[in-house]
Parts: sequence; C-alpha cells; structure tokens
Amino acid sequence: MAIAKAERLMNLALCLLGTRRPLSKRELRESIEAYLEAGSDDSFNRMFERDKDDLRELGLVIETVESLDGEVGYLARRDSNRLPPITLDAEEAAALGLAAKVWQQARLAGAASGALQKLRAAGLPEDVDPYEAHGALEPRIPVHEAAFEPLMLACRDRRPVAFEYRKANAAQPEPRHVEPWALECWRGHWYLAGFDRGRGAERVFRLSRITGKVRSRGGRFTAPVPDVVTVRETVASWAGETADRSALIRLRSGAGYPLRARATAVRELGDGWDELEIPYGHGLDAWLVEFGPDVVVLEPAELRADVVDRLRAVAKG
Repeated sequence: MAIAKAERLMNLALCLLGTRRPLSKRELRESIEAYLEAGSDDSFNRMFERDKDDLRELGLVIETVESLDGEVGYLARRDSNRLPPITLDAEEAAALGLAAKVWQQARLAGAASGALQKLRAAGLPEDVDPYEAHGALEPRIPVHEAAFEPLMLACRDRRPVAFEYRKANAAQPEPRHVEPWALECWRGHWYLAGFDRGRGAERVFRLSRITGKVRSRGGRFTAPVPDVVTVRETVASWAGETADRSALIRLRSGAGYPLRARATAVRELGDGWDELEIPYGHGLDAWLVEFGPDVVVLEPAELRADVVDRLRAVAKG
C-alpha cells in the first residue's frame, strides 16, 4: 500500500472513531488534507467511497446514519470496533514474555517493554513472573551480536544481505552473500540459516563470527524458502550431538565447560589436566579448535589429524 493512501486511510479511520456524532462527507473532506487536494467533487466522491470500502475490508465497522434533514453521516463506534479480551494461559504468556526479552539489549527494547506491559493488561498477574510458571530458573536469550537486528529484519522482509564471515578454522573473514531465512538461539549462541549464493546451497552461520556491518542487497530471493528450517539440528551435528561414536580428549582443568557438559565420562589426570570421553560426529573438529591450547585430542586418529590441520591453517593466517 502506498504511503499516501495508508496515511489517508488512517486519518479517515481516526476521524470516524473520534467523533461522537455522524460526520457528513463535507465535514470529512474539510478535516482531511488529502480530500481537500482531491480536486473536483467527483474525484473526492470516488476516493472517499474507495477508502470507506477499504476500511471495511480491513475490519472497521462504519455506520451510515441519515439525519432529520436527510443528510447522510458516517461514524465508527468504539464499542463496535473493540477487540475481544485477550486470554493467555501460563505457557502462552511465558512464550510471549520470553520473545519480548530477546529485545532487551536491542534498539526495540522500549517496544518490548510496552509489549510486556500489555501482557500484564491481558490478565497476567502483577506478582507472577511468566518464567517462574515452570520452575525456579528464568530462561534468558542473550542478544549481544550487532548483526542480530539487521538480520532479523532481513529475514522478515525477505531481503538478501552481505557480510564478512570468519570460519572457525580461518584467520581472515570471507565475504558472504546470503538470502536469510531464520534466526535461532542454541546453547547461548545465535545462528542464521539461509541460502549462500556463493556456494549455491543452504548454510548456517554463527552470528558471533560475522565481522563488520550487515549490508542489505537489492533484488529478490533466488532460492525457495523451505517450510521448516532446521537450524538447531544443523548446529547440533557440528557439535556431535547426533553422534554414535566417542572421542577421547585431554582438557585443561577449569576450562572447556561446554565440553564437560557433553562428556559421558571424566577422569582426573593430574598436573592440571582431565581426560574426557565425548560424542563424536560431523563438525566436532571445528568445535574443538575453538578451545585452542586447552584441548588435546587423543583418539580417534582422524579427529586428531583434522584438528591439527585446522590449527595449522589458523597459524598460517
């Protein structure tokens, strides 16, 4: 919808909702600047009738009232255009409240705060936190990456983007041109799924590895957006979450807590090192490289070789 028409419809709706008595066409024309600029009476009448029909299609209930002197007037009564009360159960309130908290560190933090207030107005008790409905822990979704907001808007608007991306085993970032599909948080990190134009395939990107600004690109998507985007499943496979094998590593004491959380067995070796058995699947080598000198792969041999190759690539950069 053009901005001028949207503004005209909004002005007409406000006039009809704000009046206590029916307003004639003449009064509406004198109150709305766009109607004054319509030119002839025929042009105004056609514009007004189209606008009135458009508002009714949008759901506004407009009444037509004939006065004693035969003049026709229009108004939209507030009680006829009021939405029914919003009712939320505990799970719905918690989900909406958590979604609003995603914006606690973003530009729309004010709007998110207003949304939480509306949740209270919808029936959520003031003395009940929606996150406490299912336990003592309050779930939090951190949003620290500067890339989050522009990527979220690009996903919403179906707008291609470009950014510099540094892979786990690379010393320098590389340019990526992506058609963004969805954002998802997994284990405290945000990931973007989309179509990588340079590689001609679906890819998942960790936002913390995006360097510099996310730049918008013109044009439409060239690849269809899937009905279901499996971000978590893809990332889980990187970390060996779906693995059916095991790897044996040495881990420095007091380091690598995410690895310890995934370990199926832990044994103290002394001298500041522990031995861990962890699930082994596709992408585990890239994950282990992130822990640098705090991790030494013992077995299997192919995993050890992959980690060494990645570390050498970083050192050469």
